[in-house]
Amino acid sequence: MARRSYQGKTVVITGGAGGLGAAFARRFAALGAKVALLDLDGAAAARAAGELGGAECLGLACDVTDAAACRAALAQVVERLGGVDLLINNAGITHRSAFKDTSPEVFAKVMAVNYLGSLHCTQAALPSLLQRRGQIAVISSVAGVAPLYGRSGYSAAKHALHGLFETLRSELAGTGVTVSIVCPGFTNTGIAHAALDGDGSLTSHQQSTVGKIATPQEVAEALHRAVAQEKRLVVLSAIGKLTYLINKLSPALYERMMLRSLRSELQR
Repeated sequence: MARRSYQGKTVVITGGAGGLGAAFARRFAALGAKVALLDLDGAAAARAAGELGGAECLGLACDVTDAAACRAALAQVVERLGGVDLLINNAGITHRSAFKDTSPEVFAKVMAVNYLGSLHCTQAALPSLLQRRGQIAVISSVAGVAPLYGRSGYSAAKHALHGLFETLRSELAGTGVTVSIVCPGFTNTGIAHAALDGDGSLTSHQQSTVGKIATPQEVAEALHRAVAQEKRLVVLSAIGKLTYLINKLSPALYERMMLRSLRSELQR
């Protein structure tokens, strides 16, 4: 079984200033990697990089929805750290609102960050990844393999990631560049508290959860195992795996189960 080493390798993490991104950074820094954190909040990215304690850790401001900004940030990473060995497309936002109450602007924003952000960063990093036979990791969600009530825009963006990166994987066959898609379930990060409502404001809908809530550290360890072993798709948690299986075998049954668990979220 393949087992990649990250000692001395350069790992780039989008959305790297907090939550899952910061947990990923700590995990790969502990493995001896050079880590570059990209985040809309450049000052927070720089602080997070400084906390890693390595001289070759870098925090940069980057709006992943801006293709030119992604190219500029990845160019800095290549210049200062030598190249890109692993790109972790992690930046993301969500919403909790019914489709009928969600503005086109919210759908566009969620798609821009979750989907286009990953596309832009991957295009910018690809020349270096090809040169170094590197890796691409995509942080999807259980919402990328099954419907998720009240999050039609988020689920759409995550499903789009699967279409993009599964196709890209086929185009990269024979180049040495691998693509791993990792699908966490409910995780204890700030994304739930920053969820948008249908009008673009922060939502007042309380999040419902199902099953055990993962810690960022648990997801970081699972991500490391996935990329080190060059896994193609990894769905995390017992509930996530069950969701994936039931939705494949009986979508109608899964829909009924999901509604029982999550319908109350959108009730005022």
